[in-house]
Amino acid sequence: MAKEKILMPKLGESVTEGTITSWLVKEGDHVQKYDPLAEVMTDKVNAEIPASFTGTISEITAQEGEVIAVHELIGYIETEENDDEVVETVENNEQQLEKNSEVDVADSTDHSMKNRYSPAVLKLASEHNIDLTTISGSGLGGRITRKDIRTLIEQPDKQNKAISSENQAASSAMKQPKVKNGHIEIPVTGVRKAIAANVTKSKQEIPHAWMTVEADVTGLVTYRNNIKDTFREREGYSLTYFAFFIHAVAKALREFPEINSTWQHDKIIHHQDIHISIAVANENELFVPVIKHVDDKSVQGIAKEITQLAYKARNNQLLPEDMEGGTFTVNNTGTFGSIASMGIINHPQAAILQVESIVKRPVIINDMFAARDIVNLSLSLDHRILDGLICGRFLARIKELVESIDETASLV
Repeated sequence: MAKEKILMPKLGESVTEGTITSWLVKEGDHVQKYDPLAEVMTDKVNAEIPASFTGTISEITAQEGEVIAVHELIGYIETEENDDEVVETVENNEQQLEKNSEVDVADSTDHSMKNRYSPAVLKLASEHNIDLTTISGSGLGGRITRKDIRTLIEQPDKQNKAISSENQAASSAMKQPKVKNGHIEIPVTGVRKAIAANVTKSKQEIPHAWMTVEADVTGLVTYRNNIKDTFREREGYSLTYFAFFIHAVAKALREFPEINSTWQHDKIIHHQDIHISIAVANENELFVPVIKHVDDKSVQGIAKEITQLAYKARNNQLLPEDMEGGTFTVNNTGTFGSIASMGIINHPQAAILQVESIVKRPVIINDMFAARDIVNLSLSLDHRILDGLICGRFLARIKELVESIDETASLV
């Protein structure tokens, strides 16, 4: 036996600390290698800390709610001998753990662990495009194990797509806020807490400025409407307007590298790679995953990646690497019918673009009124890095690009 430290892992690029939101084990618990030990929240993503060894939790030194720096101590584990063989016997260990838990869960309606996924489960589900919300977990508290995923992969006909009423009741009960003295108290935790910290930092540190242009996208609307049904039948996912806008923004960023920047203390960093952050949501939470190397992708490729990231967000499958490295943000506020908005910059980026709703408006063409499809493109900029001149040219270029889209545009 050996006593090993449990350290706060580095959960993403530029992540320096994490908050222990909840421990999933207690002192004296026996765990297998890769079992989740605690839930941790960073400014990038919520994740779980996996066990690096098989053994017994001997001491927990970090408390729930405590902020811990990367590589700092959070507890100790008494490891078993021959731990180098654990990787080869993970399946047997998982099966034994589930067998030992049968008495506790066989007649129980406890599904409190249903939506807590280990990194190994998330990775395996993502690789095989599996919706975790449609699976009944066989682990403690309804937790989905790697064995459940592998069983589904090998025997897809056994997938249980029905979510039990007990699951729904348990999930609903967990989300109920506290009613006190005539008002409702809702704890600020998880993603909402990270969002609050990020936007507060952005507004406190970044001197925001705003500008908006109108673009006539009648050609884009006509083209997309003509091909959207056949595209979906052929490719299996939707061709959205948003993919065209992302494609145009990537081209403009390549021509105006000053916009593709971040502020770093007393330096401005111009990024060579173009990684665009987009806002996607599940039922209750907003996430900002990143499409990497967007300027190397076609409209079709961007549409596919938007679909994949949205799917992962809805099913709690986003990984830390999905959220890292963004250099510019495009927000599809038009989804909600918005026609004008001022976005808060995704710190430490230099700007964020709001793509508003496309609406029919009367426009004068050759001294005659015509109904055209018009969209507002609203840019929020960090005035420490950018000024109106460069941003005006950048927006004008995006306007030019989207207004030129018609039936001759290439999707690949």
